[in-house]
Amino acid sequence: MKATSASATDTVTTALPASVKRFLEAANRSDAIAAADSFTADASVRDENHDYLGRGAIRAWVAGTSGKYRPAFTVIRSLVRGDDASLAVAVSGQFPGSPVTLDFVFRLRNGKISSLTIE
Repeated sequence: MKATSASATDTVTTALPASVKRFLEAANRSDAIAAADSFTADASVRDENHDYLGRGAIRAWVAGTSGKYRPAFTVIRSLVRGDDASLAVAVSGQFPGSPVTLDFVFRLRNGKISSLTIE
């Protein structure tokens, strides 16, 4: 589904970019290597007030989170505009209050994720 905004060159869509889709699929499989490969080499992730910089740190973050919480991600809604993707994601797993809905804000560069903020 696509909707055109006020600017003829600015397209808004709900279709997920390939790198975001690959990240979520890999994270759901607890595949930290594949998840980290969805990011640029210098990417950053902000989650639970912690910053993870670079693929190695992101790989360790996915592996640690997967091992500790066993999270499963289900996209509830998404909005993609240019190189920005904002998702509402239902996260279930082995943690108090599961499931919760979190906002995932992605920034893309050259077809890969350059930053992810989870709120």
